Amino acid sequence: MNLIKKLVLVIICLLASIYLPIDTTKADESKLNEEVETTLKQMFAERAYTLVDRKTDRLQKYYFTNQALSRNAYQNERNRTAYINEWANKRSIKLVEANSNIRIIRLNITEETAKISLVQSLKISYVYCDKILPAQSFGVGTRHFMTLKKSNGKWTIEREWYLDPLDENPNKIAEGSNGLAPSVKHKTVTHNSKKYNRTRAVEYANKYAGTAWGAGNKNRYNNKYLDYTSKGGDCTNFASQVVGDAEEGGGLPMIGGWRYFYKSGGTKTWVQTDSFSHFLLRSGYANMIAKGDYNGIVSPSKRYAEGAISQLQPGDLIGYILHQDDTDHFSIVVGFDEYGYPLVNSHTADRYRVPFDLGWDRNTKYTLIHIKD
Repeated sequence: MNLIKKLVLVIICLLASIYLPIDTTKADESKLNEEVETTLKQMFAERAYTLVDRKTDRLQKYYFTNQALSRNAYQNERNRTAYINEWANKRSIKLVEANSNIRIIRLNITEETAKISLVQSLKISYVYCDKILPAQSFGVGTRHFMTLKKSNGKWTIEREWYLDPLDENPNKIAEGSNGLAPSVKHKTVTHNSKKYNRTRAVEYANKYAGTAWGAGNKNRYNNKYLDYTSKGGDCTNFASQVVGDAEEGGGLPMIGGWRYFYKSGGTKTWVQTDSFSHFLLRSGYANMIAKGDYNGIVSPSKRYAEGAISQLQPGDLIGYILHQDDTDHFSIVVGFDEYGYPLVNSHTADRYRVPFDLGWDRNTKYTLIHIKD
């Protein structure tokens, strides 16, 4: 009798496992996540290819061209492609390769809508048209906030926002007098003073250049400092770290109002562009080499036979002025490419060994700041 009861229970359990409904929620969610991730990787890879071959029509399939926000996002990709290639043309440079890597920070899918935040690390390589030199590469990092909608079985961009360092007018690029890129005789750090360690400043700038391809620290900022990206930008905070971090950076002593408090953050002079610029020049920590538009700093002059730009050294700073006389951005000079083009790193947006004027137009004024040794 006990054996019959056991057989009956086994049969009941088997039938239950066949006919009771199975929860497929997790399986469906995993499948949707995989679909979106695959689409994003392909999308950003194709954007990278497009920067080189300029075939922007291939990207149209990722957008709702009958919707304003989606259409604007598509137009931004067309514009940035036109801008970087026109900039390259005016510097006698040719883009030869672009590679993308993305890291998804958040992915939330509800029915047929996906909301995403991600970071992209973009590597761009170029050669000089009139020089036999190896290909040069630089990195750009961007943070993207996107909404995708599934339509006709495909995930399509409904809206997208990101701070794009290539979002400039391709018709307003500064053009040098000779149609070539500026060339500076290669300079390396020959010595480090007790007050300012240029070698460490450049190493810090390279290590903590954030999401840009080429940067160290697993493409993360130094978590010892607050990130001011959402509070107006992190470029000046980063420049202050580069020249002032005592453990890894240039080691300029914090004095006066230029300070960082590790529990509460940086002072106004530490994080705001104009205040930082004024501090450097008035404190005696730095002197201004020159201020002017692109041609004004790269063209030969009575004072500088190779242009004011030739006086920059790795570990110096460049301020960027867009309106009146207010500094809007800071970058750190980290070296020169094989031709001698000055290269910079920055935050907001993240740059790693990028030609100093890429992402700016003919109306931009540059302040060349030399940190005193």
